[in-house]
Amino acid sequence: MISTRGRYAIRFMIDLAEQPTDTPVTLEGAAQRQEISKKYLEIVVKLLVKAKLVKGTSGKGGGYRLLRSPEEYTVGEILQATEEAMCTVACLSPDAEVCPRKDICKTLPMWKNFDKLVHNYFYGITIADLKDGNIKDL
Repeated sequence: MISTRGRYAIRFMIDLAEQPTDTPVTLEGAAQRQEISKKYLEIVVKLLVKAKLVKGTSGKGGGYRLLRSPEEYTVGEILQATEEAMCTVACLSPDAEVCPRKDICKTLPMWKNFDKLVHNYFYGITIADLKDGNIKDL
């Protein structure tokens, strides 16, 4: 399941992409437009800064801006920066213990394939796609 951190991070990145590029976006402004608590958004934005997806400047005229164009950001990389794990099952988590049933598990290939589908899906969608409404219902 995608947490609110991941969902809010995507909304914040879309918000940045929708604003003029010559002016940094304030946390207050983004929080109001996205109807997200400023305090919670601060936590999310720290993760995005740490992952070098956005840059923040402090002081008068400060705020946040994208470091690349919206077409260069994928939803997958944003979720990777904000989610603890994107694995369907615990045994596929990067820090999981080796499962003693790994070699005989009949369902493991299914979970691996599903995780690949999810990965490819999210890494195939850009912030520009979302901003421009290019994602359609299946």
